[in-house]
Amino acid sequence: MPDTSPSVQDYLKAIYRLTRDGRQAATNRLAAALGVAPASVTGMLKRLASEQPPLVVYRRRRGATLTPAGERIALATLRRHRLLELFLVRVLGYGWDEVHEEAERLEHAISARMEARIARLLGEPAFDPHGHPIPAPDLTLPLSRAVPLAQAAAGVRGRIVSVSDADPAVLRRLSALGLLPGVGFTVVQRTAGDNLAYLRVEGSAEAVVIGPALAEAIFVELDT
Repeated sequence: MPDTSPSVQDYLKAIYRLTRDGRQAATNRLAAALGVAPASVTGMLKRLASEQPPLVVYRRRRGATLTPAGERIALATLRRHRLLELFLVRVLGYGWDEVHEEAERLEHAISARMEARIARLLGEPAFDPHGHPIPAPDLTLPLSRAVPLAQAAAGVRGRIVSVSDADPAVLRRLSALGLLPGVGFTVVQRTAGDNLAYLRVEGSAEAVVIGPALAEAIFVELDT
């Protein structure tokens, strides 16, 4: 990975995540994701766009997208982050709700040599504890058909692929409900007023009821 500062790596990783849906990373969305002022975001985006080679394409009032050079740095940072999360869970015994912030700090500190050794120790894993794909050493990622569970209609069956790792409380709630990556489910019912989803989870006789916020944090592949 090129010699870039932790703040640059954080920006590029955040832009990558925000543009996965095909939209540009708007200044306000990026500011919220990073917890900084919009004015600071604008200054950084201009700086990243002026690098040689440019790391982002920035359009005033529209936002930013990554250039190929910026995307490689983002994916390299994401690879380290997700490898570290899995290392913390498997080797050091952390809970999956404890690793995100630790990995945020460590991803900027480890060397390429340590990254390679962690990957070998873990058996060159493909997914982190939350079901997110780990970029391969060549920084490629598999295509995904996953959509938020909130989009699943009543009667649909599917499998949980990944869950958001942004909120430890959400992860603890998902663990308590048995809503983990790899688990199959059927949407038994959806209510119109409060938009609750009633799920029949494989291995459980009772329906699990979740609200819209939790449904947005769960990403699933639906049976066709």
